[in-house]
Amino acid sequence: MHPVLNISAYQFVTLDDAPALRDRLHAEAQARDLKGTVLIAEEGINLFLAGPGEAVRSWVDVLRQDPRFADLSPKESWSETVPFKKLLVKVKGEIIRMNHPTIRPDERGDTGRAPAVEPAVLKRWLDQGHDDEGRPVVTLDTRNAFEVDYGTFEGAVDWRIHKFSEFPDAVQAHKDDFAGKTVVSFCTGGIRCEKAALYMQEAGIDHVYQLEGGILKYFELTDGAHWQGDCFVFDAREALGAQLTPKAPAA
Repeated sequence: MHPVLNISAYQFVTLDDAPALRDRLHAEAQARDLKGTVLIAEEGINLFLAGPGEAVRSWVDVLRQDPRFADLSPKESWSETVPFKKLLVKVKGEIIRMNHPTIRPDERGDTGRAPAVEPAVLKRWLDQGHDDEGRPVVTLDTRNAFEVDYGTFEGAVDWRIHKFSEFPDAVQAHKDDFAGKTVVSFCTGGIRCEKAALYMQEAGIDHVYQLEGGILKYFELTDGAHWQGDCFVFDAREALGAQLTPKAPAA
């Protein structure tokens, strides 16, 4: 096993102490010599960190001591070297920018998050060509165009967006294409497809799911069937294959 543990995680939860939380998490990560990025906003947290396995997991343990993050479940992969050059812990307006402040998964009360489909279930739907009610299944890539070019699901819808804030307009232009179909939004780790699925619901699309845990969780829990290419990641590894290993360097 490679010596460096890489984790990614997000959680939508109302944070009214973002600056103080930023200072505490930065100090805990710095003390463990971790590298990566932690974004904190009133709507929640989004993080990518790397370092020795014990150090990374002890930082997660500290975070989970806060009841708001008790259920945080990071996705893990291993690498030979740390794929980040520095540690950055920042307070932002949104942990993933959509420019639609009403799309707040943490403020939906009893309605909760948008429905999610587990990776194994999506694989089965794609294997059989329809969902369990017989509807055609459409996979919708919510990532930016350059990320899609590294790899995506076979036949996925790709609107060639260049930033996530363009996604709502694309939905409005294409929502009629999804009539009578089941739509599964997906992204790298789950955060964009979480907001995407909620927006599509509010736009009146009837059968919408998000891929639980995103592409990386799909790789972790399935054999990567129906995926073509690699998955771009925002660190020095550039892209991961279905075995969660860095792509081979160009010859």
